[in-house]
Amino acid sequence: MSGVAAALICASIAPPDVFPKTREAMAATREDVWAEEAIRAPGGPSYEFFRDVLPPLSYVDAEFRHYPIVLSAPRGAVKARWVSNGSGVNLRANKPPMWKEAGTPVGFFVGEKCEAFGADIGRLDGPRYVDGWLPIVQAAYTADGVRYEQEAFAPVDEWAAERGVVTVRFTVRSKAGRVTVKIGTSERLRFEHFVVRNEKGDRILGFGPDWVWIGDENKATAALFPGQSTEIAILTRGAEGPSKTRPIDDNRKACIETWSQLVARGARLSVPEPRVQDAWRALVVGQYLIAVGDRMHYSAGNAYDHLYEGECGDAVRALLLFGHTAEARRMVGPLLDFNRPATRFHVAGHKLQLLAHFYWVTRDREYLREKEAVWKPVVEFIRASRKTENGLLPKDRYAGDIAEAVYSLSSNANCWRGLRDMAAVLEDVGEKEHAAELRKEAAEFRKAILAATEKSVRREATPPFVPIALLANEPAHDPLTATRQGSYYDLMIPYVLGSGVFGPGSMEEEWIIEYLRRHGGLAMGMIRSTPHQGQFNGEPGVNVLYGLRYMQTILRRGDREHALAGFYGHLAQGMTRETFVGGEGSRFFHGDKEGRSFYLPPNSASNAMFLTTLRYLLVQEWDLDDDGKPETLRLLDAISARWLEDGKVLSAERMPTAFGEVTVKAESRLKEGEVVVTVETPPRPVGKLQLRLPDPLGRRVMGVMVDGREVARDKEGRIDLTGRRGMVVVRFRLSER
Repeated sequence: MSGVAAALICASIAPPDVFPKTREAMAATREDVWAEEAIRAPGGPSYEFFRDVLPPLSYVDAEFRHYPIVLSAPRGAVKARWVSNGSGVNLRANKPPMWKEAGTPVGFFVGEKCEAFGADIGRLDGPRYVDGWLPIVQAAYTADGVRYEQEAFAPVDEWAAERGVVTVRFTVRSKAGRVTVKIGTSERLRFEHFVVRNEKGDRILGFGPDWVWIGDENKATAALFPGQSTEIAILTRGAEGPSKTRPIDDNRKACIETWSQLVARGARLSVPEPRVQDAWRALVVGQYLIAVGDRMHYSAGNAYDHLYEGECGDAVRALLLFGHTAEARRMVGPLLDFNRPATRFHVAGHKLQLLAHFYWVTRDREYLREKEAVWKPVVEFIRASRKTENGLLPKDRYAGDIAEAVYSLSSNANCWRGLRDMAAVLEDVGEKEHAAELRKEAAEFRKAILAATEKSVRREATPPFVPIALLANEPAHDPLTATRQGSYYDLMIPYVLGSGVFGPGSMEEEWIIEYLRRHGGLAMGMIRSTPHQGQFNGEPGVNVLYGLRYMQTILRRGDREHALAGFYGHLAQGMTRETFVGGEGSRFFHGDKEGRSFYLPPNSASNAMFLTTLRYLLVQEWDLDDDGKPETLRLLDAISARWLEDGKVLSAERMPTAFGEVTVKAESRLKEGEVVVTVETPPRPVGKLQLRLPDPLGRRVMGVMVDGREVARDKEGRIDLTGRRGMVVVRFRLSER
């Protein structure tokens, strides 16, 4: 971080004794006071610091109220929703057009009074995943002194996957109890041999032998003694003929094996903080639960159940960075084909950036040639569109939801980045002439963008305000979320940071970061947003996924502390507890003492935000010489000091980078006064290879030895491993503070 940025940050931080303690006071301040307090806390930011500052995410705007969990086979086309308080499967949302309905609703009830499972959230235990991350959800509910346990999952065999089957097992503990299943339809149902069929004759539900059918009420009931279990199988898409699924225990075993093998195909991370370790695996799984075939959708089961270029591109990139390169290759294609005329320049710029990023990680020249007929017209579209007098793209929407036509800094910056990145890619594959042509165009384009920005910056603000609407006298929004346009500025300006149009370490970059921090743009390290219409009108909150490029920018600038604040803020307050489900946005106040509301979960870009941030805490590659080609690789640059407590081991194996796969392992031996880091360098040359560790809690790094020789750290605490190949052993010598 530059001295100017550090001075600005210090000037913006209030002393510890004036930090607000309530969420109302937090929401009213322009500064991200909770993030700053977390940074000052012993050991720095942590999940525990943020966990209890707000109630957990719990509710959605649907009749079933409690957030849904998607269940399907990996990339399955037919998806079921299990309601997170255990109240049923495929329950009706009755909120068109924002929610889609799937299958026949099946509700679960317990006890002689037929109480809805999970009706009183105070008596609900869960939901949670098996082993902390596998998509087998468990919940328990106590009614009349009886503990009713429920476990639900989607079998992964082809027959079940095509029909969106969900298998549910109920178990009674402590005393005898009764479970009732009600089918929410007015159809006349048939019950034969423990199978329920609809009027068309399709199988929609299968029961175990313990169930008694009550036909005039479309329900079944099972009386169970303590310790007894019983099962049902729900078909989201009805099927003719007999079931072809296996027994429940066989299906459960196959489910565990399939998802475990899928996650293991990628990079192998071992983070010595169980909640983080569970979260990254659950979120990789979550991407495959949302995806439909080769299409990485934004969400599932609601109005966002389709492609968006920027958001879904980030979701695919997260899989790429976690080693799922073959799947990412297939998923890039639909995003290159995607078209949305209303945001055509935003789409074009992010298409080219996605393709370039995919190329640098994989060096897949064949794919580049295969898709040439798709990406070349995108390049020419951007070039041909720059026929305005000022050298910018024509006016387009301020944001996807704001139709005001402006010379958009975001659209221009990201289209510039797309051209510049493709120039570097073409140069790398030997198309020197085409590359030189694009480089020249990109340089002229950048010059026009910087000139327009220079004329548009509001220097009367502190720090100066860099607008999205160029040459349009956009006001310096203060606080940022006070107006609808200001809220969307907050969502769009990180895309400008991510474009790198101003260059690494530029003054404009510092202004944007500081404006977000000092004028109500951040909360707990996450991007703030306040809707100014609809159900949540005037309700402040965060839209965490739009902070991805802000996080990457501060990580590039070496700001470990603020990056960790955002990382743990997201883990604690940007996703659900134990199940790690995120939405597009969440509210600070909307809800009750048990929980808060959030918007249209699940969300693949929210998943990507956490996954990508974690990856960059561990492994970063950067283009610091600003030529479009990464040349710098940093290892462990922003990890938490808590991951270096005595005896802990942190490892990242087979992590894909622009230089090939890299493996790094840190073993904490505080009692012996050292941390030992082992690096297996990537196969391709690295222009600059660096390693940095934080001081472990209660200790201080006093010296570093590489392969037995003393080396110096730079002023940011990094050591230089450039030029070393193969296995490198680094010992950080420690002393007591």
